[in-house]
Amino acid sequence: MELILKQDVQNLGFKDDVVTVKNGYGRNYLIPQGFATLATPSAKKVLAENLKQKAHKEAKIVDDAKKIAEALKALDIKITAKAGGEKLFGSITNIDIASALETAGQPIDRKFITSGVVKRTGKYTATVRLHREVVVELPYEIVAEV
Repeated sequence: MELILKQDVQNLGFKDDVVTVKNGYGRNYLIPQGFATLATPSAKKVLAENLKQKAHKEAKIVDDAKKIAEALKALDIKITAKAGGEKLFGSITNIDIASALETAGQPIDRKFITSGVVKRTGKYTATVRLHREVVVELPYEIVAEV
């Protein structure tokens, strides 16, 4: 029995895959649970058209993410923090980097920034994931407050 998956099914396939399963598994589990539909010729044509449109939209999103990535690479981020010598009073996290980016005019959600916890002054790099295909290394500097 050929089915089109409506969502990811573990050990079977991902959303919009056409899979072949045994009749009982398809009729008694996948279709009633809403995980799949029958892969009729007309359903396959609709699926192909939807995948083509989704690919076009995805390309536009990736282009926008690449433009933002170029803008981020041009930025020079300096974060000031209270420090005693080289050691900070507290730490610098993703939230601080996100607020510095917002101040620089590039608002990025802190969930997409990976930097770790920094407790000393100096130069560091953070990873910003704008899309699953577009990841940027963002250099930033932590300076002591005067």
